[in-house]
Amino acid sequence: MAYYDKRERNAAETVRHAAAEHRYSLEGAVERPILIVLHQETSTPGRVGQMLEAHGVTLDIRRPVMGDPLPETLEAHGGAIVFGGPPSANDTDAHLVREIDWLKVPLAEERPFLGICLGAQMLAKHLGASVASHPNGCAEVGYYPIRATPEGRMLMPHWPDTVYQWHREGFDLPHGAKRLATGDWYPNQAFSYGKAAYGVQFHAELTLAMMHRWTTRGHERLKLPGAQGRRQHFDGRAIYDAPVRRWLEEFLARIFGARVEE
Repeated sequence: MAYYDKRERNAAETVRHAAAEHRYSLEGAVERPILIVLHQETSTPGRVGQMLEAHGVTLDIRRPVMGDPLPETLEAHGGAIVFGGPPSANDTDAHLVREIDWLKVPLAEERPFLGICLGAQMLAKHLGASVASHPNGCAEVGYYPIRATPEGRMLMPHWPDTVYQWHREGFDLPHGAKRLATGDWYPNQAFSYGKAAYGVQFHAELTLAMMHRWTTRGHERLKLPGAQGRRQHFDGRAIYDAPVRRWLEEFLARIFGARVEE
């Protein structure tokens, strides 16, 4: 612990170390398609999909809620990303139960995996952690601060200070996982597990068009305790989105890309 305590006192040194030791790129690094798991008929992979495709990565989009099967192995894929959606990881719908159980595939094969919001909660639940609402009923809907942990800073040189959230449930940290980022109301904002699995609570994949849709179709969420008003969402994007975009591209490269040798 002394090693991390020292670096926590000197964040600038940690960033320099991470930037020097962990340079990754998506360019030409992913030859097989990335499995994309969505939870609504009209959902898209947003900015994640845009960034991957910009680097020549093919997307294999599946919607289990529409009956799409998930592969028995990820040997034909460069990894998998499970996105968010309206359900709870505690719901008992058959396709959701099967999807949570399916997470044993990327974990057993140690294939690159990223869970976003519901996807992170599913991963936590699969690993035996609980998923539940805030004890005081607080929801994060809008822009909220997060803080990278020493482990998070060692993994990634740059983390945003404020991110976009759209959730009223969180998860406990699974046994054996490393917390990468924390927040005030929901302490587990990002974590890693094993060699290649990651989960994040927030929505770096959000595009401006998605924000318009979510705040329109999901306007009732804006009335939840702790939620921000619609205007705050758009004002926040103008202020906070640039660092989030930078972080997302680096994070995707860290998970699915290849290390760049000097």
